[in-house]
Amino acid sequence: MKDNFPFAAANRIPRLMAQFEKDCLQKFTPCQYSNLEDVIKATAIIHTEFILIHPFREGNGRVGRLLSTLMALQAGLPLLTFEGIQGKKRKEYITAVQAGLSHNYQPMEKIFASIIRKTIKLYREP
Repeated sequence: MKDNFPFAAANRIPRLMAQFEKDCLQKFTPCQYSNLEDVIKATAIIHTEFILIHPFREGNGRVGRLLSTLMALQAGLPLLTFEGIQGKKRKEYITAVQAGLSHNYQPMEKIFASIIRKTIKLYREP
């Protein structure tokens, strides 16, 4: 548990990962959508579901961000910048992950929309 958020039980990880692969990875990867809204939705769902499974106290976010960045690259986007989930926005991020427990991905979609749009703007500026 970290920040009053429980991690998946170790004995459930193999089943949860198999379900994650079947329900999420096979559906959303490779992430080759041409519509930005589809990329946002896919990265938000994958990120949320992965974080909900990942069993370690430290490293969950880093691995989740790497997975999201890989998906963005597959979609032809630049390397994502995750400054949007630091500081005061961290609580919003944790709340978005928790909303994923009931398959409500809209809060995380909002976060990824901001991250992706800021990243695109950053790379397009001279």
